[in-house]
Amino acid sequence: MGVPQEREVEAALAVRVGGSSIPRVAASQPRPSDSFVERFSTLVRGSPKRRVDFELRALDVVLSTVFFLAALPLLLLIGAALLVTSGLPLFYRGERVGRDGRIFHMLKFRTLRRGAEERLGPYLGGELAQRTRAETTRVGRRLRAAQLDELPQLWNVLRGDMSLVGPRPIRPRFFEQLAAEIPAYWQRLVVRPGLTGFAQVRRGYETSMAEKLAHDLEWIADRSVPLYLRTLVSTAFRIAAQTLRSLVRSDH
Repeated sequence: MGVPQEREVEAALAVRVGGSSIPRVAASQPRPSDSFVERFSTLVRGSPKRRVDFELRALDVVLSTVFFLAALPLLLLIGAALLVTSGLPLFYRGERVGRDGRIFHMLKFRTLRRGAEERLGPYLGGELAQRTRAETTRVGRRLRAAQLDELPQLWNVLRGDMSLVGPRPIRPRFFEQLAAEIPAYWQRLVVRPGLTGFAQVRRGYETSMAEKLAHDLEWIADRSVPLYLRTLVSTAFRIAAQTLRSLVRSDH
């Protein structure tokens, strides 16, 4: 899982690419056209497939099943807490670009109050960040701090939308902008997006998108079972430390 990760209102925030910024876009901006998706799908289909991809997919299925079953009591507990404190829906579903340019819906536990996206729509920048904090539910704040809001993405892994390790999935409209700004950006579509990846383990949230891409391309070029397992272990330690810090802060 990313540390920290994109949130529900990221579409209204500026994204840094190297030293330049991509313009803020309204949440109502339409998704990329079919021709846009097909253009990148054509590029990816020309990339060679590797045997390791089948091995990594097998690991995804086995490990995500184990993790999902182990986390099931916690998932039910979180779902019950959200239902009691903020009602339905329990999940946030956001469009993301997956392997080969396919659009899928990434799942997270809902951490904002109902209708927050509509109320936050007119705001940008610092005011948006401040109002987003005000819209975050008490349970949602704890889920975000411990990265537990991303547990439902294990279902995306089981479905084949995502991998446990890979570039973090990005919104279609951001992908279109970044692909225009950074020529190599489309190469992220060679592999499934991941719950965690090199960029998330090695760098923080404020790292430029160009630098994150360099780490993502390193994973794509060197991906292997040992690297996959090492990245998962590093992520587990990082999340454990983050969860511990959030518990300590909540006690004060």
